[in-house]
Amino acid sequence: MSGSAATTPRRGILPPQDEVTPAAAPRVVALPEQLSLFRLPPAAPATKTRHVQIGARIVAYELLTGRRRLVMTIDERGLRIGAPRLITVAAIEAFVRAHGDWVLQKLDEHSARNARRHFAIRDGATFPLLDGEGRLRVTAGANRVLWQDNLLVLAAKANADLDALARRGLQRRALDVFGERLALAAQLAGCRPPPLALSSARTRWGSCSRQSGIRLNWRLIHLPLALVDYVVAHEVAHLVEMNHSPRFWVEVERLCPGWREARRELKARAASIPLI
Repeated sequence: MSGSAATTPRRGILPPQDEVTPAAAPRVVALPEQLSLFRLPPAAPATKTRHVQIGARIVAYELLTGRRRLVMTIDERGLRIGAPRLITVAAIEAFVRAHGDWVLQKLDEHSARNARRHFAIRDGATFPLLDGEGRLRVTAGANRVLWQDNLLVLAAKANADLDALARRGLQRRALDVFGERLALAAQLAGCRPPPLALSSARTRWGSCSRQSGIRLNWRLIHLPLALVDYVVAHEVAHLVEMNHSPRFWVEVERLCPGWREARRELKARAASIPLI
């Protein structure tokens, strides 16, 4: 897709959502692999949270209307259903119940997976940090964060939100590292470094706009530097080619010669990033 002359397009890398489709349900449409998508995000559809009973369980689901087909997706956010506007809620929920065993199985799988990925903030805990490992130290203080090499110190009040403090520290480190890598990539591309901001998006690794600059997902701080460099190169290449034409991929290759392997590794590692 390309933007019109009156608008500035925003491009971004989408990390994989763990979307699943019941193989035995021909009317369920599989969504494409998101890592293979480099496109403008669709307009936000109307959503509404509802509940459906499957056996003895009450399951919440998010209904997105205005879709061309009936689509059922389960990921870390739960059950989402995309449906045409004219289809009734009764028909949608009958469809869900018809595949109830599959829905409950996948919801339980994602719940267990997220429980394993959740990072408990406690003194001495370790976490992936770029090409190495970071460690936490939790001490009494005034809700401040401090880095000492790869040691993240959380000086916390007794009633502090330790998760929020840890995110603040990780985002501070991410902004420093990403800024350095962006400056190097921009120099290689022959352009001035654009403004940089962090994103907490769950569906995009990065995005680029000629007006507002580049946004990078702060959770990349948990991945090897080579993968950070790939995402940075992808977004900087959009400053040269705001599309995904062959010329764009030539520029990505010039900025990051190992981008194909990096993209494969990014896809493989995405599901292991700790949740804070």
